[in-house]
Amino acid sequence: MSQTTCLLQFETRADEIRTSLSAIRQIESHLWLGCDETATLERLTYRGDHADDHHHFAIADYLDLPSSSDEEIDIEGIAYSDYYLWFVGSHSLKRKSYKPEKTPADNLKRLRKVERQANRYTLGRIPLVNGQLYPFCSHPKDPDITLTAAQLKRHKTGNELTKELEQDRYLGDFLKANIPGKDNGFDIDGLALNGNRLLLGLRGPVLRGWSVLLELQLTEDKPGILKLQKIGKQKQPYIRHFLNLNGLGIRDLCPWNETLLVLAGPTMTLDGPLQIFSIPFAALKSDAPLYHPSLVLELPETRGGDRAEGLTLLKPTAGEVLVVYDAPTSPRLQKTRAVLADQYLLSATPSKPE
Repeated sequence: MSQTTCLLQFETRADEIRTSLSAIRQIESHLWLGCDETATLERLTYRGDHADDHHHFAIADYLDLPSSSDEEIDIEGIAYSDYYLWFVGSHSLKRKSYKPEKTPADNLKRLRKVERQANRYTLGRIPLVNGQLYPFCSHPKDPDITLTAAQLKRHKTGNELTKELEQDRYLGDFLKANIPGKDNGFDIDGLALNGNRLLLGLRGPVLRGWSVLLELQLTEDKPGILKLQKIGKQKQPYIRHFLNLNGLGIRDLCPWNETLLVLAGPTMTLDGPLQIFSIPFAALKSDAPLYHPSLVLELPETRGGDRAEGLTLLKPTAGEVLVVYDAPTSPRLQKTRAVLADQYLLSATPSKPE
């Protein structure tokens, strides 16, 4: 395993961002990143062993959010296609966490409290041209086409996708029972594009060791609003795939030529295996199949932090990827407003699943 590091240097809200990175995608010379605690996107210029020139983009400047722009979206996936930057919130409920400075009685109250934050139920796209985001702009290759920022149609307790999933025979009970994401509840943690299809990776629930990958297609309903398009032979709002990732949930997704890379880790906030798998896009053909992706790389385990959350391809021909971490340990926080990410060299030819 060949490993080097890349120092990510932030400026605006640096301490908040560098300790909660959860999504990354390289687009041309830039790294685009999202984190757990904000409703923003971050852009850095990639320079090999470091990335700097931080630009900070508030999503509320491009899309109408249901709650305050101070409320987190919990961005867990970023993708790019045809001058659109796509991103997805976790779509998960949030249980209050234990705080060591609180009394036992106060912590028990915190553990009882489950929150539904409307901004988390955001699946959207924003025009991206020459490194800049726009609410709308002309398509660079066809001025007769207008690119517009848009998001999936919302409903009272989520959006069109979660409304459909409440009736799902595998996932519906987890949504209707209001199980928080980090309690093996419903939790989106990865996004990739395969042509005009979106792939959403679920960190949870993991069903008897099988993780879930959702495939869907969106079309514009009206300016600024997207809707689910029926797909597949059965004309469904989505297609469900089950992946054997050694009992782990999906932490991120990343396309590599004709292959999908899957970053996997525990569903809950705990130490455990962190692994990268691969599966050919061509293998994702039917509704509810069971797949055994190939293990590509095992990441080093660190006690008490360094939870791998984001994966992007840097050099497709060489198979070089960059991994970013939530809850980084102190060795990663070597410089003020910066954090270390890891670069790994994978096999140049992705192997086929079993």
